[in-house]
Formats: sequence, C-alpha cells, structure tokens
Amino acid sequence: MTDSAGRALWNALGTVIDPELRRPITELGMVVSATLEDGVARVGVQLTIEGCPMRGTIEDDVRAAVAGVAGVREAVVEISFMDAEARRRLRETLGHTKTNPFADPANLTRVYAIASGKGGVGKSTVTVNLAASLAASGLSVGIVDADVHGFSVPALLGITQAPTKVEDMILPPVVEVPPERRRPRAEAAGSEPDAGSIRVISIGMFVPDNRPVAWRGPMLHRALEQFLTDVHFGDLDVLLLDLPPGTGDIAISMSQLVPHAGLVVVSTPQHAAVDVAERAGTMSLQTGQEVVGVVENMAAMTMPDGSVLEMFGSGGGQLLAERLSRSIEKDVPLLGSVPLDPALREGGDAGVPVVWSAPGSPSAVALEEIADGLRRRGRGLAGRQLPVTLS
Repeated sequence: MTDSAGRALWNALGTVIDPELRRPITELGMVVSATLEDGVARVGVQLTIEGCPMRGTIEDDVRAAVAGVAGVREAVVEISFMDAEARRRLRETLGHTKTNPFADPANLTRVYAIASGKGGVGKSTVTVNLAASLAASGLSVGIVDADVHGFSVPALLGITQAPTKVEDMILPPVVEVPPERRRPRAEAAGSEPDAGSIRVISIGMFVPDNRPVAWRGPMLHRALEQFLTDVHFGDLDVLLLDLPPGTGDIAISMSQLVPHAGLVVVSTPQHAAVDVAERAGTMSLQTGQEVVGVVENMAAMTMPDGSVLEMFGSGGGQLLAERLSRSIEKDVPLLGSVPLDPALREGGDAGVPVVWSAPGSPSAVALEEIADGLRRRGRGLAGRQLPVTLS
C-alpha cells in the first residue's frame, strides 16, 4: 500500500462517526489497522465492549466510507474489543472524569429544569418537544429524565436502545434529528458531530418489563447524581431536566446538584392547577434558582367549525406568571401557550415529537416559539468568571 493510498484510507475512516460517542472513530482509537492490498481494504476496528449495540452500524459505515477510496473493490472489517487499558485511554480522550460538570459555574451548558406542581399537565411532552426543536436548530441537547417514579421520556422519543456501559462510564442513547427537520445553526458555523442530536438518560432504560420503581429519598438522590456524573453527555449546548411533579426529594436534590439550572414551570390553564404550580415556582426562593418562565399547556383548542373549546379554562398561564413575578419579586414571563391538539398526542404515542411529526400543527408552532425563546438565551459568558489571572 502506497503512502497516498494509506492517507486516503485513513481520511475516509475519519468520516465515520461513532453513533454513541459522536466523534470520529479515528480520534477515539477505535481503528487499529488499515491496509489496502490488491483492491482489498482491511480495517481493524476495536469496539468499546463485547455486545456493543452499535456494532452493525459501525461496520456498515466503515464499509461505506472505504468503498469510496480509489482502488478499493472490497472492504473487510475485522472486529475486536478494547481491553481495560484501551478503555482507560478512551475515557481520557473523552475527558470523562466521573464528576458533575453541570455544577461548575464555568460550564457553558444552559440547564433548564422543567417543573410542575402536579402530574398530568404534559411536562414530559413539553420537555421532549423543546429538546427536539432545539436539536433541529443544530444544538447538542441532553435530557435527564429525573421523574424516576413516572418516567416517560424514552417512550415519547421512541427509544428502545439501552445505554452502553464502559467501565464506570455510561454512554446514553442518541436520537438524531430527521434530515428533513434540520435547520441551519444560527450561532455557530460548521457541522459538529454532536449538533442536531439529543442524548437521553432515564431510569426506564434500566427497568425491565415496565416494572415500578419503589425508591425513597436517598436512592432517588443517588440515581440523579449518577445520571450527572457517570453518564458521558459530551459538550452540550442545552441540558433539560424532566422533574417529577411537586417539591419533593428529586426537586431538592436537583437544586443541590445543578444549582445554576433555570426553572421552567408547566401548568394547565385551570386555576386549581395554577395554585399547585405556584408552589413549584416559589421553591426557587429557597433554592436561589432563577425562574425562567411559565409554559401553559392544554390551552384552548380551535375546533374544525372555528369555535374555541376551553377544556381547562383560560388565563391560567398568565395568572401563574403574574403570581410568580409578585412572589419572587422578579419578572417571570409567560413563555407560551400550547393548545390542546390531537397531533401532539399522536406524536407522543408514536415516539416522534410533534415538532418533527407535524411541524405545522398548532401545538408544534407554539412549542417552536417557546424553544426560540430559550434558544435566544444562548450560552453567554455574562456573569461568569473566566480562569484568567493578570501578572
């Protein structure tokens, strides 16, 4: 094999992105050999673990990449597996330190905790659709399904793949934005492998046969802590925490583990729901967190004949925003009002967010506007200390 052929082969392999780690396999030390003799390209690939769920995808992508190299008429992929030392080097390459990066004030990831006072207001549906919209604009997004007892995020995103465990590092499943739903990334040029994807972790990925999780406070805290320390999310633009309803153990643990997270409070228009949601928002007075805004879900639906059905009343979202503004003595905006919409329910049942499955529907339009508001907050450096010293 000539030097030029070797470079061409290696360059082609550099275009193969690991589906879980979202980095070129050449950067991750997964390519251990690459030769081209008599038109046959032989590529040795080391996978992270035996039984890697992405084995078939990686093999197919390697074959497709080298097939485009001049002089290649056949591609042979030889699979082996990393030993403990290779996995240690991989963790070093990824910069995984088994710490909680989101507790660091210098971390640029925008973290939003999606909270509610009571269950059944569509908090998880709002979470996955905001994530889907943000990812469609080219952002790298993570979701922690912190509702341990009532997890639903994997089903809402159609995730059936289990996380991959590499020593003490957990690689979460990645949901890709459908190509037809991708939009240009406004705030950054380039096409980072992480961009336009959602990484998700949920206790539901570890529980077989839809079994209930019957845990008390200390175990709940430990589970959330492991989600933030053991899971390798990579460099995220946005992390969404789907909290359980109320102001219990998980909400308290979240405020301790991710103290810089902003709260997005979800409620229906019903005034009884507003009363409960207000308590979830005013918890910020005790935790010192910022209430980013209010999302009103299940608002009025326009019927086919043009009439309006207010199933849960009206005005609750604005009322909640006004009450929270008075309670915490800071402006809390109504970020948006999401109407009742069959397309929203259908998308959730199908495991495809409505902003992808029915982008022109009333609920999708409203959710896109809410996501735009969060997106405009960006990953700014305002108010952050930079590690710079003056001599």
